[in-house]
Amino acid sequence: MGLAMFLVKHTYIYGDGHRNLSLDYPGVKPERVKVIQEELGYWRKANAIHQWFVDNVQDGVDECQESYVTTEQLQQLLDIVKQVQADHTLAPTLLPTHLGGFFFGSTEYDSYYFEDLEDTRHILEGAVTEGGDAVFFYNSSW
Repeated sequence: MGLAMFLVKHTYIYGDGHRNLSLDYPGVKPERVKVIQEELGYWRKANAIHQWFVDNVQDGVDECQESYVTTEQLQQLLDIVKQVQADHTLAPTLLPTHLGGFFFGSTEYDSYYFEDLEDTRHILEGAVTEGGDAVFFYNSSW
């Protein structure tokens, strides 16, 4: 148990786009597929990243809801992550930890915190690069 976090990408298929799908999955009919969902990122107890999404994407509401995230918001978080990676003293100001404990993880600015930032950087760089017609969503559970 504990905080689990996901960044997903939805690609919507309009018109005859479903005809280009090559699916061989029992029970799935390609002609009925309208959206493809891909998991771009998964974090575990990265409470600073979670709190950033709560504050900047979810209007302060943390109810494990799925929330739309713009590419600009992902870029903003990526820029913050890079700043904190370049200067660790900025962590408490730019990307503070929050809600520590069994469910939410550590509030220390230790090697685990900075590993979470490295993972986040890779996830966000991939998402921002893909961009295009993609629609991104963040959700969490705890």
